[in-house]
Amino acid sequence: MVNFLTKHLNKEREAAPLAVFRILFGLLMFISIIRFWSKGWIEKLYLEPKLHFTYYGFEWVKPLGNFTYLLFILCAITSIMILLGYKYRIAIVLFFLSFTYIELMDKTTYLNHYYFISILSFLMIFLPANVYYAMDSLRNPSKAFQKIPSWTIDSIKLLLGIVYFYAGLAKLNSDWLVDALPLKIWLPAKYDIPLLGNLLTESWVHYAFSWGGALYDLCIPFLLLSKKTRHLAFIMVVAFHVLTRVLFPIGMFPYIMIVATIIFFEPRAHYKILSWFSKIFKISKAYFDNGKSLSRKQAKASFVHYLVIVFFVVQLLLPFRYLLYPGELFWTEEGYRFSWRVMLMEKAGYAQFKIVDSKTGKWFYVDNTDFLTPLQEKQMSFQPDFILEYAHYLKQYFESQGHQNIAIYTENYVTLNGRRSTPLIDPKIDLTKEKESFKPKTWIVPFEDDIKGI
Repeated sequence: MVNFLTKHLNKEREAAPLAVFRILFGLLMFISIIRFWSKGWIEKLYLEPKLHFTYYGFEWVKPLGNFTYLLFILCAITSIMILLGYKYRIAIVLFFLSFTYIELMDKTTYLNHYYFISILSFLMIFLPANVYYAMDSLRNPSKAFQKIPSWTIDSIKLLLGIVYFYAGLAKLNSDWLVDALPLKIWLPAKYDIPLLGNLLTESWVHYAFSWGGALYDLCIPFLLLSKKTRHLAFIMVVAFHVLTRVLFPIGMFPYIMIVATIIFFEPRAHYKILSWFSKIFKISKAYFDNGKSLSRKQAKASFVHYLVIVFFVVQLLLPFRYLLYPGELFWTEEGYRFSWRVMLMEKAGYAQFKIVDSKTGKWFYVDNTDFLTPLQEKQMSFQPDFILEYAHYLKQYFESQGHQNIAIYTENYVTLNGRRSTPLIDPKIDLTKEKESFKPKTWIVPFEDDIKGI
C-alpha cells in the first residue's frame, strides 16, 4: 500500500495546472489587497483602534503604525511576483509572512478564508510553481520543466478537499439540520433581493439551503475528483459561491474558491487557459514545452515530503481540538477558530464591565466606546477570550491612571441562534485573576441548551 501510494504521488504530471493556479492565486491576492486598501480598512481596522485583540502566543504581533501600509505594499508586490513566477521562492515566503502577520495583528478581523490563504501560501512555498510558464524558468532554462511530481498538484486538491469536507461535517448539528439555524434568522432579512426576496422568507427554503449546503460541502471534493462529474461539480461550485456572494457580504472568498477548483481539471484545460494568456500578452508557450521532468535530490525530496505530511496531519487534527474542552463549542468557542466552521451561528451579546477597588468596595462602570471600535465591541461581547483580554487591558489602563487594588467583573449576556439571552461569564469572577491559556475556561457559565452534532 505504501509503495503504491509513493509511486502514485511521485508519478509525473503536466506542470500546467500548478502554473495556472499560481497565476490566478497571485492575481486574486493582488486584487484583494487593493480592494482592502481602497475601502480604507487598513486605517479603520489597524490604525484607529486603541486596543488590538491578539492571538494567544502571538501577543507580540501588533500593527506597526503607518509602517502597516508597508506590509500591505509588500503583500501586493509579492502577489504580482507570484503571478509572474519571478523570484518565486522569495516572493511566496515574503507573501506568507506578511499576509500572516496582517492576519495575526487583530483577531477581531478573523475569517476562515484569511486562514485558508495563510496555510495555502505556506504550502506553496514547497511546490515547484515556477518551473513552467514563469519568468524564473524563462530567465533560467535549467529551472524550466514541463512535468512535475503528482503530489505537488494533489496537495492543493487535498487542502481544498479538507476545507470543504470539514465545513460539511461542521454543519451536521441539530441547529443547522433540525432547526435551519442560523439561516432561518439571516435569510428573511434579505427579502429585498430581486427575484429571490419572497422565497427567502419561506421556511422550506431555509431548510433546503441548510441541507443543501451540508450536502454540497460533503460531496463536492469527491465530485470534483471524478472525471464523470467534474464539469457538473464545477457548475455547482460557481452557482453555490455566486449565490453565497449575493446573499452575504463575504468579500473575495467566493471568487477564490471558484478559481481554486480549476486545479481539479485535466491539463488540457489549463493549456487552453495558458494559450489564451499567451495570445493576450504575446508570450510563446512553446518555449516552456520542453518535455523535461523535475527531479530533486533524494534528501531534499524526503525532507519536503515529511514536512508536507506533517502539515496535513496538523490540518486534519486541528479542527478536532474542541473535543479536549467541556461544554458546548458554539457557546464557549474553545477550539472554534481554524476549524472550517463557516457561518454556523448567529451570536450577539452585551458586556458591561465593573471596576472595583477590592479594599474600599468603591466601583464604577466602563463605557466600552471609550476604548473599542463598534466592531471590536460587537466581537468582544460574545467571545470569552476577547472578554478576558479586554478586562486585563482595562486593569492596566486604570492602574496607569492611579487606581489601585483593581478587580474587574462583567455583566455579560449572550444570545445564540435566536435563543433567549443568558449569562456567558460568571459575574462573580474577578477576571484580573484569570489568565489566558489552552486550559478550559472554568469561569464560563454552562450552556442551558443542547446542540447535538459533530
